[in-house]
Amino acid sequence: MSGIGYYDPTLLVSPPSPSEVESSAAGGMSGGRRGRDGSVQQPRSRASADGPAPDVTPVMLFGGEVMLVLSGEDFFNPTAALAIREAVESLEAMPQVRQVMWMDRAPPLNLFGLPEPALPDHRASQRRFDAARQRALDNPMIAGQLLSADGQTLILTIRIDWFHVRSDADCTTRLADVVRDVLASHQLDYEVGVTGEMPIRLVMSNASQEGDRKFQYLANGVILVLALILFRGPSAVIISALGAIFGVAWTMGCIRFFQFEDNPFNHVVVPVLLSLVGFTDGVHMVSQIRVNRALGLGGRQALVRAVDEVGMACFLTSLTTAIGLGSLGWAYHQVVREFGWSCVMGVGITFLAIMTTIPLACMTPLGRAIHRGQGRGWIERNLEKATRLVVAVLRHRKTFAVLALVLTVITGAITLQLTPDERMLNAIPERSPEAKWLRHIDRAFGGLETAHVLATWDPSIATESPEVVAVSEQVENLLREEPLLGNPLGIARLIDALPGEATAVDKASMLELLPPQLRRVFLIPEQHSLKVIFRLQDLGIAKYGEVFERLDQRLATIQAEHPGFVLSLEGSAFWRWQNLYQIMVDLTKSLGTASLVIFLVLATVYRSLRLGLIAIIPNLLPLTVTGSLMWLVGQPLELVSVIAFTVCLGIAVDDTIHFLTRYRMELAHGGEHDEVITRAFRGVGAALIMTTLVLVCGFMTVLWSDTREHHIFAMMGAATMVTALFADLLFLPALLVVFNRPHVTERRD
Repeated sequence: MSGIGYYDPTLLVSPPSPSEVESSAAGGMSGGRRGRDGSVQQPRSRASADGPAPDVTPVMLFGGEVMLVLSGEDFFNPTAALAIREAVESLEAMPQVRQVMWMDRAPPLNLFGLPEPALPDHRASQRRFDAARQRALDNPMIAGQLLSADGQTLILTIRIDWFHVRSDADCTTRLADVVRDVLASHQLDYEVGVTGEMPIRLVMSNASQEGDRKFQYLANGVILVLALILFRGPSAVIISALGAIFGVAWTMGCIRFFQFEDNPFNHVVVPVLLSLVGFTDGVHMVSQIRVNRALGLGGRQALVRAVDEVGMACFLTSLTTAIGLGSLGWAYHQVVREFGWSCVMGVGITFLAIMTTIPLACMTPLGRAIHRGQGRGWIERNLEKATRLVVAVLRHRKTFAVLALVLTVITGAITLQLTPDERMLNAIPERSPEAKWLRHIDRAFGGLETAHVLATWDPSIATESPEVVAVSEQVENLLREEPLLGNPLGIARLIDALPGEATAVDKASMLELLPPQLRRVFLIPEQHSLKVIFRLQDLGIAKYGEVFERLDQRLATIQAEHPGFVLSLEGSAFWRWQNLYQIMVDLTKSLGTASLVIFLVLATVYRSLRLGLIAIIPNLLPLTVTGSLMWLVGQPLELVSVIAFTVCLGIAVDDTIHFLTRYRMELAHGGEHDEVITRAFRGVGAALIMTTLVLVCGFMTVLWSDTREHHIFAMMGAATMVTALFADLLFLPALLVVFNRPHVTERRD
């Protein structure tokens, strides 16, 4: 099973076409041209066409699949002009490069359509280069689009021929290396980087795949070392870890088989999560086997009795964990749905591995010494101190019960104050070159991602009408007033750049003088539509909420002033902002569904609605406490937060189930209620503390990742597990004594 997904699909089927490669879904929170739910968004059909579209290829003005970024103090000198032109020629000589667009190839803005290179010939005087620099900074197509406003960052936009791409490097690092070599030959020390939609997709995917084995080894290594310290016996450590190791290996093979491997969470979070879930159940199983062997039972008899005592609890923990994670399978975002179903599959496979590998291993020579070290571990030797804490809680039962309810309500109210957000940089390794250049583009050009205002009009209005230019001009002026929007550009600004002293509206008849490949970027006559395009920085989409709201209102005003026109905001950034509330909906739906189903399962298994209700508090409180901590430090609610909350609910309920299962067993043995709870804690307390330590250490291994999303997941998981342990120690015993009063009988041995 662990090898089932590791195959080369091109041995069985044909490789995908270039168009499929271009539009393939990549893991990530904010794709460049993605729809509202993260799926690939196809272009929308607007007005009906009046005729066939002209055979014109729009110029690549606003970025493309791959962009090379050159950063230096001065590009307008003879040496730089010669070197950059040679670099462009070297790029276009590569088979995978179809076309390079840069400022020297910007369509001319003159009345006669004569070509005007942005850079003079390298034999020209420096005076001509200085004049060319000023012309470039005055050109709306170049300044802020292909050349930064300070003239120190230059973009080369590359159109890739995917038929000739054989590796990731062919469309990323090799392109940059070619440019670096040419610049170095001219003794130019410019920085060269790669960015764009495709490099960002690749770094997201590669970061996930590179973290696959690394985090499996890291998580398993930490767990084994910690277990060796706690168990004080190598046999118990090895046997308790077998279920988790086999479960992770089998699951990762199945994930590849179902082609979920590009999900950014499946290669880092899933192996760590399953290692933790599998090892915690393994610890409970092995701990009970060790106790039974220490009591003098034989190997087979101790094993059968342990399965009878904790087997049902292990099944319930796997079931409730699967329910909690399975609630993500109906989330709005595709990446969350895939992660949820992968976890459900993994939890089931891991439970199967635990119930087969641990009993089989106990029947081998390795299992003969499984009870060695029993009672000598650090936790076992100090368990009585924790038991005294439980006894103290029982003496002040009402105080702790009320405190549990009050804390849950208060922290729940604080958690509801969390606001959703989404940011592309969160899904990219923080120290990666792609993240560095994405931040650089934000500073130099006002953002890598673009959005636009779409204007459509009634067919009775001529495309050459001055009103069309007037609408574009009003929209462009509106966008320039917003400091968070970068370099808006439309046909009005282009017409204004043409020779003449009149305004853009007065020069509307000169629209036809714009080069067709440039005009096509903004104006589609057969669809009676135009665009005004602007850039957005990767500041977090929630930062643009007020901006988009103002634009919506003011666009409605412009639309009212021009009957027959319809104005709307378009682009993936705007759609993501519109659907930010879906993050809250996903969280509420997943936690609500999981809590309800877990309550029903526990109430059915324990045949007590009261126990089912009592179990909700110690499992809900850790989530609300973590949410309150997020609110206090200013951490917004992101997709990774939704996943972390649901994962933590599925794991936190495990300890409660083991405690309640032992509590029911001790009730059957009789005795005073306080004594029953104390005996129940003595029976499972060591395993509860041990599994919490293992879980916290396992979550902390994810901090080795270079991705901020993984850091958030790790810190939320660790905080929730620590809080869950204290909830089970302090509040669950008090709630059981106050709200659950079973018929008490004399104690039976």
